[in-house]
Amino acid sequence: MPDKSSQPRSLPRIRVLQVEDSTLDAELVLTELQADGIEYDVRLVDDEPSYVQTLKEFKPHIVLSDLSMPGFSGQRALELLRDHSEEIPFIYVSATLGEEAAIAALREGATDYILKQNPARLASAVRRALREAEEQRARARAEAELIRIQRFESLAMLAGGLSHDLRNLLQPLLLAGDSLHDYQDDPRLARLGALVRDCGRRGLEMVQSMLSFARGARRAEQVKVQALADALSLLLQGSVPRTVTLDIDVADPQLTFEGNHTELQQCLLNLCLNAIQAMPDGGVLRVTTRKAKLDQRFFQEHEEAQPGDFVCLSVSDTGIGITDEVRKRLFEPFFTTKEGGTGLGLLSCRRIVYSHGGVMRMDSIVGEGSCFDLYIPLVRATTDTADLELADIDASLHGNAEHVLLVVEEAGQLTLLSDTLDAWGYEVHGSQSGTAALQWIEACGLPDLVVMDGEMSLFTSERTLAALSQYGYRRGVLVLCRADGSPDSAKLHMPDGNRVRRLNKPVGTRALLHAVRETLRDGKEKSKR
Repeated sequence: MPDKSSQPRSLPRIRVLQVEDSTLDAELVLTELQADGIEYDVRLVDDEPSYVQTLKEFKPHIVLSDLSMPGFSGQRALELLRDHSEEIPFIYVSATLGEEAAIAALREGATDYILKQNPARLASAVRRALREAEEQRARARAEAELIRIQRFESLAMLAGGLSHDLRNLLQPLLLAGDSLHDYQDDPRLARLGALVRDCGRRGLEMVQSMLSFARGARRAEQVKVQALADALSLLLQGSVPRTVTLDIDVADPQLTFEGNHTELQQCLLNLCLNAIQAMPDGGVLRVTTRKAKLDQRFFQEHEEAQPGDFVCLSVSDTGIGITDEVRKRLFEPFFTTKEGGTGLGLLSCRRIVYSHGGVMRMDSIVGEGSCFDLYIPLVRATTDTADLELADIDASLHGNAEHVLLVVEEAGQLTLLSDTLDAWGYEVHGSQSGTAALQWIEACGLPDLVVMDGEMSLFTSERTLAALSQYGYRRGVLVLCRADGSPDSAKLHMPDGNRVRRLNKPVGTRALLHAVRETLRDGKEKSKR
């Protein structure tokens, strides 16, 4: 019984354009295709006008051409075909093609050549040419999709920066609306408060909608790990030099998870291209996939991923490695060590992983190589990211004259936050910089609570926290930070290891009061230890 695996793969019916002036030779060529089980439709031409017209109307999958004919030539046919399309294979079938002419033909863009005296290889050459043409078209489609995604990525970054500014503008509206709503005795002020608060919330919804659009508002689709690996292998064809060995290992080909195939494909491709460039003298590029179970100890404080089952996508190389100096700036926008690089590739990869609810890890040894691990949850947790709305507000949220040091650079936000906390029973001192806040501490002593913006530019939040620790401050810290995964405020911590509580901006009154009470309680517990 014949081995089915050795039989040629069946092709869909193909359209063959023959350039030949001998009917007998043309029939001999077609006999080879028939003997191999290739189904086809054929058009036979022997002059340039018919050839050009047939190219347009017949839309052939492949062209088989003699080298020389009266008034027409194979070289001219190849030239016209390449003007028409770079994708359609072209095979010379000629009795007069010498070795030098064959080499010249391949250099000019021919796919292959077959001697009429030995046509046995024709069918396999046709199959290979059609297969390579299909792979080339698939790469072109994938590359076009990647370019589209990269342009979308630039739009997402622009939208992210714009949303930051819009959130700062919306912050006073939300706080002012909540404050005016408390004046129920004056109907005009109450209506004005409701209007301002409603406008602020609608503005926030518009910002979120803009970000969702710019980030590609992901479809709910099942990503198959094996399909992801196959797509990556296809995209890397032609990009991996001969000195680099590519090793792709899929532990469980049937493993699937919810995500965006195109974004993860882009992410893995970026990491692989970086790895190739890190191996100028050659080496091994290894892509592996496996299932991993992560517990709470694995995650860093600012990461929102939940313990459970993950798929780990790893890209490693045996290249030059990453120095400590470069590692510190690795995810800094527009920082790059490559000539002509944008400095957005790794930042884009991390954003994609975070948007899937996952985390990213990197390990590197100078002179030995680097490894990037992407952990994507197999089951996405459903969380409500809206600001806390405490319908049953009670006296427990009122302050007891605790001293609150408020550090916010923007004057309008500083005033509204101060007024809000003051109205709810706190003694507030407002400072527009970390240095002014430290001067107040020197004069008045340590406060019960520090509330600060996580994105100050003059005297940064990180430096302010370090200075507070040096002054002996061991109580609660509440940081107002961005809610879009920005690492700037997410990485803030006290040098002594004390936990920093975070509140996403824009901040509503109820969410603010709740976070203040919780942070004060944390501070009291710390002081008892």
